[in-house]
Amino acid sequence: MFASTRRQFVQTLTAAAISQAFIPALCAKGGSRIPLAFSTLGCPAWDWKRILEFARSHDFAAVELRGLQGNMDLPANPIFAPDRIAQTRKEIQSAKLRIACVSSSANLYMEEPDKRAKELADARKFIDLASTLGAPYVRVFGGKAQSDNAPVPDDATKARVASALRELGEYSGPRNVTVIIESHDHFTSSATLSDVLRAANSDHVALLWDAHHTFAASNEDPEFTVKQLGQWIRHTHLKDSVGTGEERKYVLTGTGNVPIARQIKALQSIGYKGFYCFEWEKVWHPDILDPEIAIPDFARVVGRCLGNAKGCSG
Repeated sequence: MFASTRRQFVQTLTAAAISQAFIPALCAKGGSRIPLAFSTLGCPAWDWKRILEFARSHDFAAVELRGLQGNMDLPANPIFAPDRIAQTRKEIQSAKLRIACVSSSANLYMEEPDKRAKELADARKFIDLASTLGAPYVRVFGGKAQSDNAPVPDDATKARVASALRELGEYSGPRNVTVIIESHDHFTSSATLSDVLRAANSDHVALLWDAHHTFAASNEDPEFTVKQLGQWIRHTHLKDSVGTGEERKYVLTGTGNVPIARQIKALQSIGYKGFYCFEWEKVWHPDILDPEIAIPDFARVVGRCLGNAKGCSG
């Protein structure tokens, strides 16, 4: 069944690649690699050197930073210390890579002043790091309180998140960084995200479209989501799974029931100029396949179809 699903997936992606010429601006500066990235969430056992070498050798154009070796506090990592970060930047450039996004754990739904201040302070640290690395985006979450059992956030929660986004946008703008809220947790429906992003009303606030969550959690077709939210989409997470609801299990790209080919085609239809980033949640789900298998598989299945239709003949 998986082989048949994979062939159908590849054929669909091939048609999408043929129907719309690939946009050269998506390629990494100075190189011919197509705009594929992977999140370091998927390889918690790898050190910094191995991450760069693996990305380069498998033709990725960028890496999204989401923790290193399982430690999510990126600003405190020694490779980003003031006396080391210049060398780190040189290592990224030598590998002909870019940092697609610096992903924080900041949650913006908090109501208590002290907790809200802490989350915003954490986000600003990540913004400073992204600015120093020349990364365009910092990811934040809307989040959800454990006691909140409502299917969607109420108006007061949305207003708090929008206000926090606007405040972070004011901080990030002068640093050439855009704050992007991920479609995650309580914030997966297009209606909710649209309300928040319109209320934030900032040129330095946008959306990280986790295409898996809008489909699996909010039951939205990708064409609908992109039509509603496309003006804000700057970065994208892709992953595949089988099952339904909370019982979903992550699987290799193209072997599940997430419409990844349609998600990509929907992005192409609006001239999306960001990275197609593989988010393999190995940190949170240690039982899934190892990154040595899953990450190159994503590069082959999605990358060859986007950049080279001949590579999609199988």
